[in-house]
Amino acid sequence: MPRHLLLRLEAPLMAFGGETIDNFGIIRDFPALSMVTGLLGNALGWRREETEKHDRLQERLVLGARLERQGTRIQDYQTALLFENDQGWTTQGIPEGRAKSPSYAPQPDGRKALTLQRYRDYHADLSMLVALRLEPTDEPPTLDDVATALDHPARPLFIGRKPCLPSRRLFDGWHEGESVLHVLRSVPLPVDAPDGARLQWPDGEGTMPGDRGLDLCDERNWTSGVHGGWRPIREGRVRVEEKPA
Repeated sequence: MPRHLLLRLEAPLMAFGGETIDNFGIIRDFPALSMVTGLLGNALGWRREETEKHDRLQERLVLGARLERQGTRIQDYQTALLFENDQGWTTQGIPEGRAKSPSYAPQPDGRKALTLQRYRDYHADLSMLVALRLEPTDEPPTLDDVATALDHPARPLFIGRKPCLPSRRLFDGWHEGESVLHVLRSVPLPVDAPDGARLQWPDGEGTMPGDRGLDLCDERNWTSGVHGGWRPIREGRVRVEEKPA
């Protein structure tokens, strides 16, 4: 049976980002395919500009997740004082300014500024198990390369946003299973999940009674930097007493 790598995602704060609307940064219940791709690429030491590597890794990733502890959601209110002629660095490596606007108000020193406001949601005290494999298995980086990089990352790792530092080891071992769903159902549930856990996995990686099919937009075009397209996934719930068929 195929070998799967297990990731344990735990941190005081985590952010599984969804669609950003204006100045609101919302989160989803499960990590996006693009987020896991970025996490692994960061561990491997890839630069953001190495878009072909990221696109290919994302194409090869087959993953599912098990939400074992829901935790709570909190919203962070963030402000920044921006002056009219301020410039900031972008992911393209060049400075970018802001257009003139009547929103800039005079300050005591004579300069004009405005207060930028934004809201960012976070998961607090959540625990997530991720099971993944790479297809084809022999193409670099291999699962063994990824496991080594997670334990000896080229750079500090974070879960969703840079302030979200892991509180424990990310690599959580290996598990064999005929599918991602089989792995998510057969790894023993922790004792603090008496009500079971919610599951999300790719369509075609197994079914279970009571599950439902959805279309999810969580793939990133690493060259353009935007998300697009839809992929079919399934969601369900596993109970403590249940065993995979």
